[in-house]
Amino acid sequence: MARTTPLDHLHTADADEPLYQRVAALLVSELTGGTVPPGERLPSERYLAAYYGVSRETVRQALEVLRDRGLVATDRRGSHATLPGPAPHLTAVLTFPVGARGTDRGGLQRATVAWQPPPPHHAEVLGLAPHRPTLVHRYHSTAADGRGRRTAVTSFSAVALNEVEELARYRDRADGTSSAELRRVYDWMRRAGLTLYHRDAIVRPDDGPSMRVTRYVHDQYARPLEITDLVADAQQEALVYEFTLPAAG
Repeated sequence: MARTTPLDHLHTADADEPLYQRVAALLVSELTGGTVPPGERLPSERYLAAYYGVSRETVRQALEVLRDRGLVATDRRGSHATLPGPAPHLTAVLTFPVGARGTDRGGLQRATVAWQPPPPHHAEVLGLAPHRPTLVHRYHSTAADGRGRRTAVTSFSAVALNEVEELARYRDRADGTSSAELRRVYDWMRRAGLTLYHRDAIVRPDDGPSMRVTRYVHDQYARPLEITDLVADAQQEALVYEFTLPAAG
């Protein structure tokens, strides 16, 4: 959620106005200003409390004001904007992890998860302290003829683990050896009210005939969700990317 209002004013305004009313006014600005599109999920109460520097009870009272005004609605997955207008556009279907193969008869595919410190670059991107563990997914595949080797390492952020129930369940069985099926992780994220945005960086390392693809995924509030590094044998094959462009307005 981009800060489009002066938050310093929140704690210096007229003390006769309840704090929750001031928070509600700022939330209305976010909603009507387009920061939160119609139908989009709001962040969690915990995130909003830290964002505005208030207690979670203050956030609850502010959301109640917005519910009374018909600006937000709440269901079992949280609160979402109810302003009239088109629902937010969902990113085209993404494959998890980037570079994952379809069914390849006779080929080898293996995916595991572990609860461990991620690679240093991943920790930096995800805002994790050095050596702090998180859920790390590893994917390996080889074609039936032994060519086309692909390996991918994905690290998930605290936001993803806190807000995506299905993903959080993997923590208890993330021993690094058992298989893990996360092909639907992007669907799980969307069901949790997260709108996905991604950027892929493609480079060719100097140390061999391979290519590296790094995917960064964040949500509508610019919070990092995951980062994936894929290394593929570029000498034997190519990755195919599909893009969907919105219609002209």
